[in-house]
Amino acid sequence: MTSVFDMLILGGRVVDGTGAAPYPADVGVRDGRIEAVGDLSPADVPGAARIDATGRLVAPGFIDTHVHGDATVLDPEVQHAALRQGVTTFVLGQDGLSFAPSSPETLRFVTRYFAAINGAHPLLDGGPVSVAGLLDTYDRTTALNTAYLVPHGTVRHTAGADPGAMLRLVERGLEEGAAGLSSGLEYIPGRYGDAAELAALCAPVARAGLPYVTHMRGYEEAAAAGMAEARTIAERSGAALHVSHYHGPGAQLAGMVDDALAAGLDVTFDSYPYLSGFSILAMVALPRDLDDPDLDRTVERLRDTEVRRRLARETDPTLWHRAVLAHVPSAELGWAEGRSIAAAAAEAGREPAAFCADLLIATALAASCVFAQPPGNDDASMRLLLRHPAHLGGSDGIHLGGRPHPRAFGAFARFLGRHVRELGDWTWQEAVAHLSSGPARRFRLPDRGEIRPGMVADLVVIDPERVADAADYSRPRVLAEGIDDVLVGGVPVLAGGALTGARPGRPLRPR
Repeated sequence: MTSVFDMLILGGRVVDGTGAAPYPADVGVRDGRIEAVGDLSPADVPGAARIDATGRLVAPGFIDTHVHGDATVLDPEVQHAALRQGVTTFVLGQDGLSFAPSSPETLRFVTRYFAAINGAHPLLDGGPVSVAGLLDTYDRTTALNTAYLVPHGTVRHTAGADPGAMLRLVERGLEEGAAGLSSGLEYIPGRYGDAAELAALCAPVARAGLPYVTHMRGYEEAAAAGMAEARTIAERSGAALHVSHYHGPGAQLAGMVDDALAAGLDVTFDSYPYLSGFSILAMVALPRDLDDPDLDRTVERLRDTEVRRRLARETDPTLWHRAVLAHVPSAELGWAEGRSIAAAAAEAGREPAAFCADLLIATALAASCVFAQPPGNDDASMRLLLRHPAHLGGSDGIHLGGRPHPRAFGAFARFLGRHVRELGDWTWQEAVAHLSSGPARRFRLPDRGEIRPGMVADLVVIDPERVADAADYSRPRVLAEGIDDVLVGGVPVLAGGALTGARPGRPLRPR
């Protein structure tokens, strides 16, 4: 007798993504989709593989709405880290910079400029690269699904800032399957675009019913101005607005979202459950005029004595103590990972500004750092933002280096262990709304985010008493605990906590 199911998940409590509280039910999977949810006697379905979910929750796979896995999603270690947190889909193309649509010159620039964030994509040649071509590199080459945002900075570099050429690239990217447009207004070359330019590029995004996703022009004390510009772009274009890695004084930030919603705008945001940030070292350490589009020129200027004096004179001296080196791709200075700039400089017998300049030269600007956020981004503010109904889960995960931010290996498990089980900021059904069903709706990812017949079987089995992040700032690459079984497209990709080696991940095109 042929089984009506390929897989049975038995004895668990289902958190189905509709807002309903967890309820006891079995889940039957066939041909990559959910076939049935209910009381499914295993005696009646011989031949099906089985997962015993007794004492555990069954949820739709989580969607990381902001993660820098554009190259690292192909790395089994990164896949393992995501799946152990229940993440089955990465939304890529963040902060206005990624690998497509790019000319050969743009591909070289983006790969080098964002080397500390995205790394180098191992399956791309010298370009050009279309959005369709990039999505093809994620088709059954990884255990995770991917969605992709057209990056404004990449478009601007490729088109030479020509408005018509930029618009055509955005339109083509959407036609080829992109899930929105992203901007990074503190990065090169996105910082040179204005609200009028972005509103024009968001017009086809609005017509497609997709979001404009922005790393705003400023956070902390500049958040009000950044949010005002983001609102202007949304109002002029008609596009939904999604704000990336929203952080800072919670009452002020939540109030700005509430005001935008009250004005009739469609607004969401993502944030991660940590108080420290992460960035390219050059971006936080160099005066703005030294952060040049010509990267070789920046490196050469760092050798100049007067430029080094400027670093010592103009850089906030607290940065040398707050910034802990995360990624130092240098045979000579790699030992500095995990140390503050001040501590590493002392160990090298140098002044901090001079050591920072030497390190940026040695790494060709590819160094990164974890740093303490300014006052205002406290635990109460972070929790207030997590509880906001417009919040969606994002890790802002960056996987490169020996001492990356622990959010890449722990954010989603921390959402569940700390903020659901320990603090009660969310119920389990609210967690699924923030981490799965809400993101699926925001990016129009087809047939994801709920457990019901006909939906794709991206499924996560969670031990509610054990799920927790294990990564911290001193040991940031430790896998999370409490999620041992995960299906992607009905295929087991995590079994007993270990990767199965299956690579059923697909690029997800909005529908």
